[in-house]
Amino acid sequence: MHPDEVMEILEASGAVRRGHFRLTSGLHSDLFLLCAQVMQYPSHTARLAEAMARPFSDQRIEVVVGPAVGGIILAYEVARILSARAIFAEKTGTKKAGAEQAGPSAMTLRRGFSLQPGERALVVEDALTTGGSIGYVMAAVRAQGGHVIGAAVLVDRSGGKTDLGVPLHALLRLEVRAWEPSQCPLCREHVPLLEPKEPA
Repeated sequence: MHPDEVMEILEASGAVRRGHFRLTSGLHSDLFLLCAQVMQYPSHTARLAEAMARPFSDQRIEVVVGPAVGGIILAYEVARILSARAIFAEKTGTKKAGAEQAGPSAMTLRRGFSLQPGERALVVEDALTTGGSIGYVMAAVRAQGGHVIGAAVLVDRSGGKTDLGVPLHALLRLEVRAWEPSQCPLCREHVPLLEPKEPA
């Protein structure tokens, strides 16, 4: 799928938001992609999931793992295409030492989900900025003895700068401006800061 098609789907579904946002990483940005908006539309989601799965079609993926909540639907759709299982990881509520309060929490497998030693896993996520959330999912897979074959994301907001240590396939790569709160020009201009996943 061409990146322009991906952006068209994101725009049409209302996923592209412009303003002043606090990202999950704790950074501030003037652009936010609320990819959950796309998941309202099964036809869009199926097309995107098929494109995410395609690069891994010959990798004998046995399980697809996404983070709750954003990766649950994607994991299911990608797993369906790859004839694999679909599971999801959840936050543990703990953070790495020194992590910002707004940063991602560590992830674990709950609800009876488990992996066999060496089980071949693909990790999926809707959007990647610093790689924090997807890294925690990969750690949860490895903690159970799973073998992470690669990762697939709808949007790589780092513009390809994030190295996960495994093959990463993104349908759309954007180099989105993001700042530490102390360096944010929108804060200096007193533009209201929004939590993009909270009700307006």
